[in-house]
Amino acid sequence: MAASEQAAPFVDSFAPATEELWRKKVEAALKGAPLEKLRTRTYDGFEIEPLYARAAHKPRAFRAGGDWAVTARVDHPNGAAANELALSELENGANGLHVVFAGSAGAYGFGLKDAAALALALKDVHLDAGLRVVLDLPAESAAHVAALLDLVASRNYDPSKLDISIGLNPIATAAASGAALDWAADGPKLAEQAKSLAAKGFKSGLIVADGRVVHAAGGSPAQELAFTLASGLAALRALEAAGFSLDDARKAIDFRLAADADEFLTLAKFRALRRLWAGVERACGLEAKPIRVHGETAWRMLTRRDPWVNLLRATVAVFSAGLGGADSISVLPFTQAIGLPDAFARRLARNTQLVLLEESNLGKVADPAAGSGGVETLTDSLVEQGYALFQQIEQAGGIAKALENGAFQAEVAKTAAERAKNVARRKDPLTGASEFPDIHEKPVTVLLPVPLAPAAAPKALAPHRAAEAFEALRDLAEASGARPKIFLANLGPVAAFTARATFAKNFFEAGGVEALGNDGFPNAAALAEGFKASGAKLAVLCSSDAVYAEQGIEAAKALTAAGARLYVAGRAGELEAQWRAAGAHDFVFVGSDVLAQLREALKEA
Repeated sequence: MAASEQAAPFVDSFAPATEELWRKKVEAALKGAPLEKLRTRTYDGFEIEPLYARAAHKPRAFRAGGDWAVTARVDHPNGAAANELALSELENGANGLHVVFAGSAGAYGFGLKDAAALALALKDVHLDAGLRVVLDLPAESAAHVAALLDLVASRNYDPSKLDISIGLNPIATAAASGAALDWAADGPKLAEQAKSLAAKGFKSGLIVADGRVVHAAGGSPAQELAFTLASGLAALRALEAAGFSLDDARKAIDFRLAADADEFLTLAKFRALRRLWAGVERACGLEAKPIRVHGETAWRMLTRRDPWVNLLRATVAVFSAGLGGADSISVLPFTQAIGLPDAFARRLARNTQLVLLEESNLGKVADPAAGSGGVETLTDSLVEQGYALFQQIEQAGGIAKALENGAFQAEVAKTAAERAKNVARRKDPLTGASEFPDIHEKPVTVLLPVPLAPAAAPKALAPHRAAEAFEALRDLAEASGARPKIFLANLGPVAAFTARATFAKNFFEAGGVEALGNDGFPNAAALAEGFKASGAKLAVLCSSDAVYAEQGIEAAKALTAAGARLYVAGRAGELEAQWRAAGAHDFVFVGSDVLAQLREALKEA
């Protein structure tokens, strides 16, 4: 009997999985809580359901074909040093380079210092060997483009055979810096630059529609898509006005998006971009063709504290961008937020992609998420929301006008403020920063420390990281060299206090306040003596509701009498007045404003 025939009875012995059966299991697990508890709402306002039916007959999101290009970041200010890093990347598996210049949208404090550094950085790099090169140019890029043209000419390359995304990027760089954008003059200037490049043989990737700046400023996926779409359309119109055919104009435009650790939304965002731009092409009377999309792991999600967790975030981001159809991906090394990454950090960034491609074979299947009810619904939602925001931008006169009057930045700021509020309350947890901090972490090595970011201009979509507020508290706590401490006032048996003691430890150490643990105390008097012996100024009472009911108020009085500024782990509930009268200063619990409470604690510690 064939193996497949033997397997059939075994499979048939299981009842088919149905939605009704799933709902019964979920209701039992929720213990009476409504099913709506499992729904989540995105920053774009639509809900994500816990379960979706299989989807069919949906548009596919294909990249040009095959594996995506592993583009290694080249951002050392010194050209010779950048070259050494670039050659190492190419010798060890990368098949592309992301060459970053200072002042570009993706610089994040570093980048080649000037146009002259380009020739040094690309010494002995064979650009005609099928290498994918992505340039991150500053706003004033004429000298940088001229340096590229000189390099190509000196090596007798045929520009039409090179895979270079030159990426003229005036809209995103102006948005990031807050600089004025006069599109009536800047649009034709951009088109003339592109026309000059086309005359020399470059045909694709002359201009980039770049949404990364929106993501780095705290924007939502739909806002990032709308900005990218509007930027692409502005470039398309400028090129057409300069004499490009629409077919040649669209070939001249590449796209860039940020990829973060929100797996499904990132995957859906990359898929949605292809569908959105295909709609623009069809509206222009063109048959939709595959676009070139470059993904970069997100600056916003990086943490300076416990940076090793950035490796996990980057892995999820690459996974999502790759499955979403990115043609090339660059990974910000895990120490990027601390300083200029060294060779070790760059090797891990490179290998993150190589392992996913060569061991997990993620590039072998085109649009593997197609047909997934959840992913297809998210893609549909982002297409709908992104297009609606894009229409608002167009109705306001285009992306240049929306940036000029600050309307678009204001909407991004609203989303960023909501995100910051959720980070402060740990609704959006940041492992290693707001959750599970390691206050005794060992420092990592970087080549250069990250420079201080300049003050942001009023209308700038300035990049920032979600963890910055928590990192500032850690820096403040460590500034004096003597770390502030809080005594874990563990009351009762281990089983009674462990859950809240663990919560309190993570809570306060997220702000750099070291939690002093112990095996617990049987009564209020022993608890007070333990606090006195600890030398701490702060204490947090930790135990179960049952123990609180029997001994909590007495313990609070004893700790307060011993000189403690007292916190209680758990909600105050109906006993808040009694807790306050006994000396409890505040209560720490899931959903409280962690940042505000930590700031206050540091003042008293």
